[in-house]
Amino acid sequence: MSFWRKSARIGRAGSGIRGQGPEILLTPNPCPLTPASMPSAHKKVIVRKMDRDSVSGYVSPTQIVTEGKVEVLNTSGTVIAVDLREIKGVYFVREFGEAEALTRKTFTSRPRAEGLWVRLRFKDSEVLEGLMPADLLQSMPEGYLVNPPDQRSNTQRIFVPRTALESLTVLAVIGTTRRQRRAEDQRQVTLFEE
Repeated sequence: MSFWRKSARIGRAGSGIRGQGPEILLTPNPCPLTPASMPSAHKKVIVRKMDRDSVSGYVSPTQIVTEGKVEVLNTSGTVIAVDLREIKGVYFVREFGEAEALTRKTFTSRPRAEGLWVRLRFKDSEVLEGLMPADLLQSMPEGYLVNPPDQRSNTQRIFVPRTALESLTVLAVIGTTRRQRRAEDQRQVTLFEE
């Protein structure tokens, strides 16, 4: 995607040289986007602020936080930088029309997927459970990516800034189940022993 708008003037006016082709003039795009703020893939998000206000738009999934702010390309095409201290959560959603509010905030039973089963307590006393990667080296220093309990809801994943949390509790470490080897039956006669 080019961030410069090409405008071509057909003819030779202004060039002063005969026999030259159309002149192409590159002018800056009036859109406030820069190549650094516009990655190739965008994810739909609803950013919930601490004051209950929200912003719908798109963010880069690889670089959510830039210099202590979340840059959101809102639905009208303007880039808005929201300070992390103002954000309660960045909800990665399937569709904008549906609410990002979760119908279920806790697991009804032990999660089946592997990872860290965590309980987040926000500064406004809201409690949310979710799954995080077991490898904490994958987490960002600014916050946590959490998979919510209800995977069928509109919300697929939530980025929660550390500044929005009162506490984070690890409830369980869920790993893959390992099959135990059966001990050899000592009654079994081995046929080919050396």
